[in-house]
Amino acid sequence: MNILYVINNAFTKGNGLTASCRRTIKYLRMAGENVEVLSAADPSGVLEPTYKLPDYTMPIFDKLVKKQGYAFADTDEYTMRKAVNWADVVHLEEPFVTEKEVCRIAEETGTPVVATYHLHPENIFASINFDKPWLNKITLKVWEHMVFNKCEIIQCPTEKVKERLEKHHVKAELRVISNGIIPDDENEENLPSPPASPYIVACTGRYSAEKDQSTLLEAMRYCGNSKNIQLVFAGKGPLEKKLKKKAKELLKEGVLNTMPTFDFYNQKQLRNLYAQSSLYIHCAYVEVEGLSCLEAIQTGLVPIIADGEMSAASQFALSPESLFPAKDPKVLAQRIDYWLSDDARRKKEAEKYTAYREEYDIKKSVAQLIEMYEDALAMKRKKASQHIKGSKLDSLSGGQPA
Repeated sequence: MNILYVINNAFTKGNGLTASCRRTIKYLRMAGENVEVLSAADPSGVLEPTYKLPDYTMPIFDKLVKKQGYAFADTDEYTMRKAVNWADVVHLEEPFVTEKEVCRIAEETGTPVVATYHLHPENIFASINFDKPWLNKITLKVWEHMVFNKCEIIQCPTEKVKERLEKHHVKAELRVISNGIIPDDENEENLPSPPASPYIVACTGRYSAEKDQSTLLEAMRYCGNSKNIQLVFAGKGPLEKKLKKKAKELLKEGVLNTMPTFDFYNQKQLRNLYAQSSLYIHCAYVEVEGLSCLEAIQTGLVPIIADGEMSAASQFALSPESLFPAKDPKVLAQRIDYWLSDDARRKKEAEKYTAYREEYDIKKSVAQLIEMYEDALAMKRKKASQHIKGSKLDSLSGGQPA
């Protein structure tokens, strides 16, 4: 099949959506599918998609958008038509204006469209401190009208996503398919071991309001092990200065003995970090799936995950002690002390999480995606056939009901 991936920019760094997109495309190609991308070019100027869209600078919010590891594309009718005409199936990665225009062209050409629900409206508005229930509801309705209701099938990374779209009566078929992770099977590699002291506690994700790293910092005030913890925040984002300021305050007050570190890590560096860590903390209160959490815990690292209405990552916890109410630093501190107080208990629990390597293997997800594309093609052909039959009946009956 010729599969066209549509995304504003597939090449930005520090963004889970684009990282997932690149990874999925790689494994689809390895499975023998023809995959091309309709997108703006790499901001660093290194990579270009097959079908290149011009960049779009967002008024007022452009600087914040870039700090979030994101970039927008402008529309180009000629390029978009050329891309859609090449494709057997179109796969949309976002519900924005670019995708809206592609839906319009695909409808004209009779090309089936599928989409992945990667973003909640809350992901966007929480990052600019404007997370209002009424605005989230309106935004989701707009996305449904512009994109989701134009699709044959929507990939829902989790059951929580499916349930939300069902409540909104989205017209497309909804399928739960994880975005998947690359299994951490390279155990022959000589990875570093966790140090005896201090305990390394890892937290990965964009430095953004909805990722809520500040709750982990605040938890140190209530944590009995705080003086023997090295916090490592792996990521980048607009709240870096604010988080560093809070970390310095904790150090100055004597809550911490070691200054937390803030750096962006590539995949190999993350594997080394997880190998040295004793715990993984996931504080995000808005999360469609939480692949960064999956990538950490599949290595056999015990997680402590925020449990909230909008965070699907809580599904990965295998015990109540690996959950805490979102935004609650006191309970998070209790969970950290629980797991650090008994090394043997923690290591025994960690062994259970390695099973995620197989359950969420990206190869399994890709096989399900290929089946989804085949079904979308069949659904579109069936609709076209029914439309042709209906037109013939109308013609035979002089335009009156048969």
